[in-house]
Amino acid sequence: MTIVEILIIAVSLAMDAAAVSLGVGTTEHAADLRPELRLAFHFGLFQFLMPLLGWFAGATIAPRIAEFDNWVTFALLAFVGAHMVRSGLSPHIDTYRKDPSRGASLVMLSVATSLDALAVGMSLALQKVNIWYPAAVIGVVTASISLVGLFVGNQLSEKFGKRMEIVGGVTLVLIGLRILLAG
Repeated sequence: MTIVEILIIAVSLAMDAAAVSLGVGTTEHAADLRPELRLAFHFGLFQFLMPLLGWFAGATIAPRIAEFDNWVTFALLAFVGAHMVRSGLSPHIDTYRKDPSRGASLVMLSVATSLDALAVGMSLALQKVNIWYPAAVIGVVTASISLVGLFVGNQLSEKFGKRMEIVGGVTLVLIGLRILLAG
């Protein structure tokens, strides 16, 4: 597998994390460098770990995961997105009462954006590709693109205010639907 092929896979896998980062970036809680770095790091870490898990699992559990991975991704993204839309429509509701770069929200977003990387890891195992280099590239590319998404989300939020939270939430739900329908 060439570096170009690995980069194409990495950028493709990072698109969900970029869109989620853009949405989360519209919230006031992700406006500081620390939560941005935490989110980007965890998105990259999960995108690194999931291909490894998929590669080690190989084809043995692929049929079981393939049956419901799109539904899990959709449910997680739809839950977070609906909450963001609700918050954007009501001036009295905060999307995240807590920092989304911590705890259950962080894990939920990280898992939702990296489930497809699990399947990629499985396919790389079937092709007998050494997983370490592609997984590292996928993780670094995802973390980098996530930082850009958070930055752009913050900029849009500063310019357009709470309306961007609605756009971010709808974006997450649409990404979830795209993943569900593509599966």
